[in-house]
Amino acid sequence: MAKAKVVANLDAHALTGQNARAIASVRLEEMYSWAQYVDNSYSVQELHNLRIATKRLRYTLEVFVDTFPDACGAILKELEHIQEELGSLHDKDVMIALLRLCLGGQDSGGEYEQSLAAVAQHAHKGRLMIDPAMMAHLLRSSEGPSPAQREGLEALLRHLQRQRKRQYTVFREHWYKLKGQDFQHQIVTMLDVS
Repeated sequence: MAKAKVVANLDAHALTGQNARAIASVRLEEMYSWAQYVDNSYSVQELHNLRIATKRLRYTLEVFVDTFPDACGAILKELEHIQEELGSLHDKDVMIALLRLCLGGQDSGGEYEQSLAAVAQHAHKGRLMIDPAMMAHLLRSSEGPSPAQREGLEALLRHLQRQRKRQYTVFREHWYKLKGQDFQHQIVTMLDVS
């Protein structure tokens, strides 16, 4: 997960709204720094970072909601929607990575597979909320699923991959709808009005 950008030049003596705008501006910049990855469905970690950056902006606006104009409410709803779409996408990525790990299918070397391997590796290092005992069991190379279990896991994997593809398409369409409405500029304008 990408670290939050530092917000410089906050003034302890300034009005709350002034500092709120400064913080939100940095969070907005941080969010859109990940926008270049929206068109690559295989950028698993970068799309997750976009989600985290969106969450940071959303929470900043929620904390300081009283210092912003009424337009902030609609912006917050869109940010929450983006965050939920990307969260659901990431949940699928984690499950797909774990299933591939369990099935031993990480050796194709493609961009998506490498991203999923990184997700599984993060999970193994405890960066995701995954039961360590389950990870230890999955990582034991001497144990593999039975043929019947493998068939069920492969069916589940195909199902999750189809769901992920649909969810990515929905997210991308939503992103471009917002881009067409100049969502980023709407936020900047809201911050300027405050």
